[in-house]
Amino acid sequence: MPTVVLMDVSLSMTRPVSQDGSEEFQRKNLAVHGLNMLFEHMASNYRLEFTSLMAFSSLWELLVPFTRDYNALQEALSNLEDYDKTCVESALQGVSNVVQQEWGSACPCQVVLVTDGSLGIGKGSLRHSLQTLKQRGDDKKFPLPFPFPTKLFIMCVANAEELQMTDAMDNLEELLRLSGGDGQIFTMEGPLCMKSVQAMFGRLIDHAYSPFHAVLHCGNLSSDVQVFPRPEPVVIDEEVEPMPRVVSTDLEIVGFIEIADISSPPVISRHLVLPIAVNKEVDEVGTGATDELEEEPSASQMAGKSPNFCVLLHGSLKVEGMVALVQLGPEWYGMLYSQADSKKKSNLMMSIFDPGPEPLPWLGKISHLGPISEAAENPYGEDDSKSPFPVQPQVKRSYAQNVTVWIKASGLQTDVQKILRNARKLPDKTQTFYKELNRLRKAALAFGFWELLKGVAELLERECTLLPDSAHPDAAFQLSHAAQQLKLASTGDSQYAAFDHNIVPMHTDFSS
Repeated sequence: MPTVVLMDVSLSMTRPVSQDGSEEFQRKNLAVHGLNMLFEHMASNYRLEFTSLMAFSSLWELLVPFTRDYNALQEALSNLEDYDKTCVESALQGVSNVVQQEWGSACPCQVVLVTDGSLGIGKGSLRHSLQTLKQRGDDKKFPLPFPFPTKLFIMCVANAEELQMTDAMDNLEELLRLSGGDGQIFTMEGPLCMKSVQAMFGRLIDHAYSPFHAVLHCGNLSSDVQVFPRPEPVVIDEEVEPMPRVVSTDLEIVGFIEIADISSPPVISRHLVLPIAVNKEVDEVGTGATDELEEEPSASQMAGKSPNFCVLLHGSLKVEGMVALVQLGPEWYGMLYSQADSKKKSNLMMSIFDPGPEPLPWLGKISHLGPISEAAENPYGEDDSKSPFPVQPQVKRSYAQNVTVWIKASGLQTDVQKILRNARKLPDKTQTFYKELNRLRKAALAFGFWELLKGVAELLERECTLLPDSAHPDAAFQLSHAAQQLKLASTGDSQYAAFDHNIVPMHTDFSS
């Protein structure tokens, strides 16, 4: 999940902070210190994360485009300049432009807004922007909510008491609500100092940038792994009291299945699965001192020589062309598979299915799957010429029925014309006439299309008056009877508008 860091470089960020020592700090210095702490953490634990740095005052500027080079991000922080007043709206518009240009509107993104809580003054201030929300045209819409999924984290280099003295906190909370509410406002606790800003950014790291470590089990084998990016909690809308479901830190492989059988299933998200030993090696290289680096070759050699189940699993899945079904929690599953980035490089990936006992209908319930050895005969055949999937459902699916669908007006017109053609050939086409009439009647009742029933009834009455003198007498009776039944059905009366009720031909004494 890419991250955009939006740094406030307005004049209010240059306000001095009282320190016990002799050195004087500005609020901008505290913010830079906190961001350096965040970038150092991401360089150690989130090296695969793409991060961008933007600065804003009344205008915005992209200082560092999306990159994994955290040294470049820290260098840009050390060269920040001071500008004029705060204008959050233009900065958010800049974030929207940068993210959509790089990632489109489907990729979720995290936005870290670092400011001192000053809203700006006059036109362009956050207060003015929120007050004029309902007075804007379509060409000047407020940039929130973003057109892409986002989490907005607001880092205030100020304590809560200072923000609550004005309406700053209320406006920031409204900004968070407009973004979708999926984020948080962080404020400093206690006096404004380095220790307080470290604690504030530490809370952000724990909330949004803590690595997800888990243990991958397969029988008696296991391996410590990191899942990247961190799996998000999933809320099931169908539940009476929705509770977010989180991926367990114990990932249990329940079986293996061929890629052709699982095909290309719908998934919630995709993640890299990395052995933690590799991450520790990277951490030590990235953060170690000079003395530690001298011992590093031996440590990395030991890590490379020690057997690892995650490496064994990746190689096996790649060679055999199979996937591993993994249990993420109660009645929640995913799959592990090898995905190639190029001809020489591949990664162990994990895709997360929708929660439930039957995430892939063609496999049936995951708990009902078992080893081939327990089957009476090989379900794939002796020469792998057949497959037990897809599992045939016990109940016939609705899409297998012959239902009437009107996507375009031409489809409805065709059905009505078919009824009128048969009406002009009565009584020879009596059975076909009533079959088509009942088909249209059921579709109209299913859609609540009462006006259609009235319209067709009027058409049948008109056809009755236009019958030639040579027409069979029974035709007039059948048309009048059918028109009357359709009018009764259009009233919604339960006796005549029942879905299962069919209009039957009228019995007459005329003979052909």
